[in-house]
Amino acid sequence: MDKENALAKVSLFANLEPKYVKGIAQICTERTFEPGEHLMKQNEDGIGLFIILSGKVKIEKVDASGKLVELASNGPGDILGEFAVLDGAKRTATVTTVEPTTCMVLAAWEFTSFMKAHPEVAIDILPIVVKKFRETNDALIGVSGVRS
Repeated sequence: MDKENALAKVSLFANLEPKYVKGIAQICTERTFEPGEHLMKQNEDGIGLFIILSGKVKIEKVDASGKLVELASNGPGDILGEFAVLDGAKRTATVTTVEPTTCMVLAAWEFTSFMKAHPEVAIDILPIVVKKFRETNDALIGVSGVRS
């Protein structure tokens, strides 16, 4: 699968005009990871986002009590690390490969530069980011039993 097709299928980029998808594809690199490698670690700087092309990863977080909790597993077509890339915050979880995994990697500084050059891209992805944030928030409320 070529980079443009892979990007166009990711929710964050699905509504972008093809010329922007092509531009983002050109600044992505492809990396392959062996089982047990970390794509990112909790509390580290978010230096890029990852789009899984093949393979599988697990997402884990150390909670407030120090317990390691597995949050999810992800596979082809999933995007990881977009929040840290967009807001510059530390990683909120650790992502580890569970089988050979190939990803497209979009460096934070390259993505930020691209959005500065094409502000309409930022405007187009904002609703998707907010939707994902709401879904995450709703899931956390459901887990904790707290109602807003």
